[in-house]
Amino acid sequence: MPKIKLPRSSPSIDMTPMVDLAFLLVTFFMLTTKFRPDEAVTVTIPASVSTTKIPDNVTTVSIDSAGRVFYDMDSKDVRETLITYMAGRYKIVLTAEDQQRFSIMGAFGIPMAKMKEYIEDQGAGRKILNQQTMGIPTDSTKGDELADWVNLGITADATVVANKVAAGNKDAKRSSFAIKADSKAKYKDIKRVIDICQKQGVSHFELITTVRSRPK
Repeated sequence: MPKIKLPRSSPSIDMTPMVDLAFLLVTFFMLTTKFRPDEAVTVTIPASVSTTKIPDNVTTVSIDSAGRVFYDMDSKDVRETLITYMAGRYKIVLTAEDQQRFSIMGAFGIPMAKMKEYIEDQGAGRKILNQQTMGIPTDSTKGDELADWVNLGITADATVVANKVAAGNKDAKRSSFAIKADSKAKYKDIKRVIDICQKQGVSHFELITTVRSRPK
């Protein structure tokens, strides 16, 4: 008895659900992605053979090739608390929106007298200020603002961590401290920053470098 041949037909696949899912994912990432803020300073760090990784939550003091000093903190909560302390210290009135903007900024090297202007100008004006700035003042005779940033930064960090622990977050940890100096920065500028940090109680800090291959 001859075999009955079934008619062949091409399979039909409905791609509509997959296309919908792809567009939903694209939309999700577009709405939730936070773009990295423009760097206030470019620092070409020296190379070393150390492979120690910098912790995720870190406070960084940067020194560029001209000796200008910049300050940065990873923690948004600590930054918002810190700018409140600094505004009180220097008698500067900041709005809640100013504080929120500061909390998501990158590194900065602006004297406190221009901080409000810097925070509120998020466009080309901020880039101009970054180019014109002489960095955070470190001269004790003219107002050592870096000492205040470091000192009040330590206080703000301790306050935020204590509040998180009290709220039940037992994994909350203090920020680490790091210094990032340009390979062309002068030794006296780096030493001045280190001395200021140590006077404010920073007994341990990391030096940020790039990895250099070991000689064979």
